[in-house]
Amino acid sequence: MATARPRRVDYSESTRKALVDGAVVLFTERGYAGTSLDEVCKRARVTKGALYHHFSGKQGLFEAAFHAVEQDMLTRLSEIVSQPGDVWETSLEGLRAYLRVCLEPAYQRIVLHEGPVVMGYEAWRRAEERFSFGLVRTAVSGLIDSGLIGEAPEEPMARLLFGALAGGATMIAAAEDQKKASEEIGRCIESVVSGLRALKETGWPNCAVTTGQ
Repeated sequence: MATARPRRVDYSESTRKALVDGAVVLFTERGYAGTSLDEVCKRARVTKGALYHHFSGKQGLFEAAFHAVEQDMLTRLSEIVSQPGDVWETSLEGLRAYLRVCLEPAYQRIVLHEGPVVMGYEAWRRAEERFSFGLVRTAVSGLIDSGLIGEAPEEPMARLLFGALAGGATMIAAAEDQKKASEEIGRCIESVVSGLRALKETGWPNCAVTTGQ
């Protein structure tokens, strides 16, 4: 027999969500340094005590906001790359969708600009591995399993494409004309991926590194 959820659990979850949602808005608009916990509490309509019940402080709240933005991106892109149909086209559409996400203010400010500074570079990279890299690896795995890019080594290929996308995201966030930068990066990465498809016909070269005397 199913039991009803205690009302205090629902209230606690809704309070946490209100705090994170408010933090995403304020961190996006004002940045980490320009946002106070009092402002977040006011926006969420909760007490500061309620905030400290869920988070250790400002950095803990920022990390929750960071994960919320990343999870939203992951959910949206996963829906695209997991659609039935042409694996090649869905993979390319996932790539294009990611570059569109890089134009969104919350992703730019919280993930690309503030994340490495507030969380520290190593923690930020681990978080990126958890979200973005997993998605890239899934897409690469699908292309390999479908025979579209030949017998590529999955892990190195996913790492290389992830590096290209991460570098492209940073370039977009720093560009004067971000839309133009996004379009140019998209064309470049699609050209690289299309080149991988051509290797199916010629086979993978022997890339062993040798040293001469």
